[in-house]
Amino acid sequence: MNTPSPLRRPVEYGVISLADHLMDPVSGYKTSQRERLHQISHQAILAEEAGFDHFGVGEHHFGRYISPAPQLILATVAERTTRIVLGTSVSLLANVDPVRYAEQLAMLDMLTDGRAEATFARGVNDGTAKAFGINSTEELRERFEESLRLVIRLLSEDEVTWEGKFRTPIERVRIEPRPLQKAEDMLWIGGGLSPISAALSADVGLPLMLPSLFRWPTDYLEIVEHYRQQCAAKGVVPRIGFPAYLHVARTSQEARARWRPHLEHYQSFAMDVRGSFGRPTDFDSLLTGPAICGSPAECVERIADINATLGLDRHVFLMDIGGLSWQDLTDAIDLLATEVMPHLW
Repeated sequence: MNTPSPLRRPVEYGVISLADHLMDPVSGYKTSQRERLHQISHQAILAEEAGFDHFGVGEHHFGRYISPAPQLILATVAERTTRIVLGTSVSLLANVDPVRYAEQLAMLDMLTDGRAEATFARGVNDGTAKAFGINSTEELRERFEESLRLVIRLLSEDEVTWEGKFRTPIERVRIEPRPLQKAEDMLWIGGGLSPISAALSADVGLPLMLPSLFRWPTDYLEIVEHYRQQCAAKGVVPRIGFPAYLHVARTSQEARARWRPHLEHYQSFAMDVRGSFGRPTDFDSLLTGPAICGSPAECVERIADINATLGLDRHVFLMDIGGLSWQDLTDAIDLLATEVMPHLW
């Protein structure tokens, strides 16, 4: 067990869902959309009971991911949890009005008693952008930065007068209710494929959450180093997060046999949506990179290794993928909490 340096905060751990809605490739069963969304909500409760620090829900539109408004899912569990931080993983900020988003996030922060978070990303899907009235994905980066800076001001300042490129000006706008947290304590930037997002994160003083893609942790080292250098230049304390695909069972053989069809099913679906990144993505190869699967001891070793490789401040686990049954998911969460995390917390 690694002992955190007294100069460094211990790693935070969380569970996230991207809300893929896929058939179980083993049983052939597919939940209804209603059942799937209720299961995601209940995951937050299980994650809190298990002792995790964070629960997150992703945002996607017009496909077999069925969470276009993650903050609504988070609001449903706000009154059923008391401690766990509830956040988006991610919010596509360039697609929405930043003033309205700031209001909704402040409201969520009030409903959660100061436990709300948002991780912002610009999005890269041309069809999604056009459906929200954006003519070209080439606009997204500039829209994203403009909206991000405005949201930070709205959450931080008593009144905001502002003029930008992509929306009408505002004059002396004060959002209500006021958030309970400071903006810097509730916002992350999702990125890691470009030094531009890393530089922006440092410039606005926010932590960087790496993307949930089928990339190896080492693929992000150059971006992470760039982010840390930019933070040092600006006097900002850097914070890094990473999402890993994870499944645990009593033995390595059991874990791999159970999870293989689900990870392969999800990987095939996700690569159709997101494209290939040049690395091998067969099951065994993924287990050496962005996926963790095995006995509790194996999972402890792999989690600790990724923590050390990237110098993580937050490590979150994506477990409910590829039509995995609710029973197998809850068993894995329970085993993760009782047999893995005590060696890492």
